[in-house]
Amino acid sequence: MIKSTLERGTVYDLRSALALLARYPDELISTDVEADPNAEISGVYRYVGAGGTVKRPTRTGPAMMFNKVKGYDDVRVLIGLLASRQRVGRLLGADPEKLGFLLKDSVNNPIPPVVIANDKAPCQEVVYRAGEPGFDVRKLLPAPTNTEEDAGPYFTMGMCYASDPETGESDVTIHRLCIQGPDEISMYFVPGRHLDTFRQKAEAAGKALPISISIGVDPAIEIGACFEPPTTPQGYDELAVAGSLRNQAVELVKCLSVDARAIANAEIVIEGELVPDYRVREDQNTNTGKAMPEFPGYTGEAKAAVPVIKVKAITHRKNPILQTVIGPSEEHVNMAGIPTEASILEMVERAMPGRLLNVYAHSSGGGKYLAVMQFKKAALSDEGRQRQAALLAFAAFGELKHVILVDEDVDIFDTNDVLWAMQTRYQGDVSTVFIPGVRCHPLDPSQSPAFNPLLQDTGISCKTIFDCTVPFKLKDQFQRSQFKEVDVSRFIPGFKS
Repeated sequence: MIKSTLERGTVYDLRSALALLARYPDELISTDVEADPNAEISGVYRYVGAGGTVKRPTRTGPAMMFNKVKGYDDVRVLIGLLASRQRVGRLLGADPEKLGFLLKDSVNNPIPPVVIANDKAPCQEVVYRAGEPGFDVRKLLPAPTNTEEDAGPYFTMGMCYASDPETGESDVTIHRLCIQGPDEISMYFVPGRHLDTFRQKAEAAGKALPISISIGVDPAIEIGACFEPPTTPQGYDELAVAGSLRNQAVELVKCLSVDARAIANAEIVIEGELVPDYRVREDQNTNTGKAMPEFPGYTGEAKAAVPVIKVKAITHRKNPILQTVIGPSEEHVNMAGIPTEASILEMVERAMPGRLLNVYAHSSGGGKYLAVMQFKKAALSDEGRQRQAALLAFAAFGELKHVILVDEDVDIFDTNDVLWAMQTRYQGDVSTVFIPGVRCHPLDPSQSPAFNPLLQDTGISCKTIFDCTVPFKLKDQFQRSQFKEVDVSRFIPGFKS
C-alpha cells in the first residue's frame, strides 16, 4: 500500500499548499501587474504553464498568482496549481509515477468528512447575502473568461456539493458554471453525473436542490472529486478519498442560506439552489454559440437549455483567492487522469494480480481518452491477457477511448518511448482491436454521425486497443541494448537520473 509521505497537517487547505510550493524553485510565481479577468489571465497562462491539449505554443510550467485583478480590490486569482504531475506529487506527498497507486489505496481506505461549527469555518469570515444592496456575483468575484468568445465568465474549479433528496447521500464533482446574471449561474451536466441524478429527483418532486460551490480548497479534494463510477458508485462521497489522502477528515460547515454543507476551509463558497423546471441558453449574454474551452482542446458548444443555480449567498475568507483552470490544460489531465489511473489499476489488479505494472492517462487525451498500460507477461499463458486488461480498463472508466499496451521495459510517461514501442512492436493488421459503437464522451468532436456515418448518436465511439507488446514467444528477439550500469554522480556531482 502506498501512503502519502506528507506529515499530517502539512497541507490542509489552499494556503498551506501554496506555502509548501514556495519551498521549491519554479513551482509558484506571482505578478503584481493588473490583469483583466476577461481572457487576459488565461491568455498569459497559456504560455507560462498550461500544457496539456492547449493550442501550441504552450508548456508545463509553474502555478501563477495574479495579485491585482482589474475591477476587484481584494481578490487574487490563482491558475495552474495542478498543471504539473511533479507538483501534484509534491502536494500529495508521493512520487509522480506512483500517484495512481496512492489514489487507488485512498479509495479503498476512506475517511468520511466531518462537520464543524460555523464560527470555526474560515470560509465564512465575510458574508454577502442575496437581496442585500449591490449583491452581484459578477461584481463580487472575478470569474475569468478563458477566451474572448466564451459564453461568459466561468467558475471552472468549483467543488459542487449536494445531497440526494431521498437518501441523504452526498457527492462532490466539478462542473461548468457560467455566470448568467447578478444571482444566477448555469450548470452544465455531462450525462450520468450523480449531482444531476440528485437534481432530477428534486425536480420530479417540484423542489429545488440545495447546493454549495467551494472554490480554492486542499488539492487532495480537487483530485479526489474527479473519481467516477464504478470506482466511486452513487452513495460514495469522494470527500472521503481526500480524507484518506491526508489521513485527516475533510471539514464541512453548514451553509448560512440553504440546507447544504460546504468545505469549511475553502477560500470562497457560493450557496444556492438548483431551480426546478428552469433552463437558460448558456450563451444568452454573448450569442457566440460557444461555451468555453474544454479538455479535448476545442471550445465546447453553448447548450440551448441548461439548469440554473439561484445564488442565495457568497461567503469567503479575508483576502480570498479565486482558483481557476484553463479547460484544455495539464491541470485537467492531472485532476481527471490520476483518478482514471487509479480506477484502472484497481479493476485490473483484482482480475489478474501483479500483471499490470502501471497506467498513465496521457496528456493528449485530457486524462480521459487515452491510457498507456504497462503489462508484464510472465508466462506463455499470459499471452492475450494484456488485451483482457485493456477491456477491463474500458469497464473501469467508461469515457476512455484508446488504450496503448506496452511491455515492462517501456517508460509509459515518456511519449517517445511509447511511440518507439508502436514503431517496433506493432503491426496494424494484427495488433489492433476495434470495439465499435460504444458510448464514450460527448465532447470529442470526432464522435459524431457527421464524422462517422456509422455512429447513431454524438458521444458514441469506436474504442480501440493498440497492442504494442511483444508476443511472449518472441521475447528474446526484442531485447533492448544493455548499457553498463555506472554511478554518474562520480562524474557529475549531484546528478539524479
